[in-house]
Amino acid sequence: MKTAQDIIIAPVITEKSMSGIADKKYTFKVAKDANKIEIAAAVAELFKVKVAKVNTINVRGQQRRMGRYSGYTASWKKAIVTLKADSKPIEFFDGLM
Repeated sequence: MKTAQDIIIAPVITEKSMSGIADKKYTFKVAKDANKIEIAAAVAELFKVKVAKVNTINVRGQQRRMGRYSGYTASWKKAIVTLKADSKPIEFFDGLM
């Protein structure tokens, strides 16, 4: 059984993800084998909020070059979590705005 800390790896802090906070949409980097139900339960447990829905995206690694050698960065999974209207916001992201 995975814990909530194993499922939610890190918040995604980009200009696009910060614009979604007004609509109560928060973006996280999550474990690659986590499903939507596990992600919703982990966010609810960690931040004490009510989750309305979860959208997930598998992000492919990008090609990078170091001189004549090339390789790929690691692929990862991104989750966009939408909170219910009556839920309180996540305090961690309020400090970033």
